[in-house]
Amino acid sequence: MNGKKLRVDFSKVFNKQLGKAPLEIKIAFRERFKLFLLNPRDPKLGNHLLQGKLKGLRSLNITGDWRTIYLEQEGGKVIIFEALGTHSQLYR
Repeated sequence: MNGKKLRVDFSKVFNKQLGKAPLEIKIAFRERFKLFLLNPRDPKLGNHLLQGKLKGLRSLNITGDWRTIYLEQEGGKVIIFEALGTHSQLYR
């Protein structure tokens, strides 16, 4: 990630949601995660800041309806994946 040493963590909630996700979502997440590590702002990821009660977090597109939400800390050197789900599950 642009020459920076990057640390990536996954919350317990994220791990639980990923564990329950359909196989095709697990595979799609793995592919998007690889792309994220190469270039977090790749247009395919649809990476964007969230507003409202999720302000300060960012969202990535996994598939047409599935998203993951993450937090950047220490100037983007620490990434914490917080949640995974469909658009309606995450943005209630």
